[in-house]
Amino acid sequence: MVERRGGQKGFTLVELMIVVAIIGILAAIAIPQFAAYRERGYIASMQSDTNAVRIAEEAYFVQNNAYIATTDPKTDLSAFGGVTVSAGNSITVALVGTTGYTVTVTSDKTAKTVVYTSADGTTTTN
Repeated sequence: MVERRGGQKGFTLVELMIVVAIIGILAAIAIPQFAAYRERGYIASMQSDTNAVRIAEEAYFVQNNAYIATTDPKTDLSAFGGVTVSAGNSITVALVGTTGYTVTVTSDKTAKTVVYTSADGTTTTN
């Protein structure tokens, strides 16, 4: 801060430009990190939904000795674990032969897909 004659105080143009440049640099670093945090959050909710459907499918199998294919697990599996679907997620359960199934979760908030395969018990994110 520079004191001018007559007792006036203020910042010079160079000082203000430096502050604006520093704020720009911080924003350039923070915005991509924030987007990555959001992406990880969406994937975590998709994995959680996958796990809830997996548990409900296994409970259904114990009672009915078969798996169920569905595009609405919240309704179709409601008596088997109370499946809740996170906002923006869509879940599809497809049968694989007579002894297995796959759970596919997509989200309208990310281009990623989470797939659980019962045959080998793996969950993959594509």
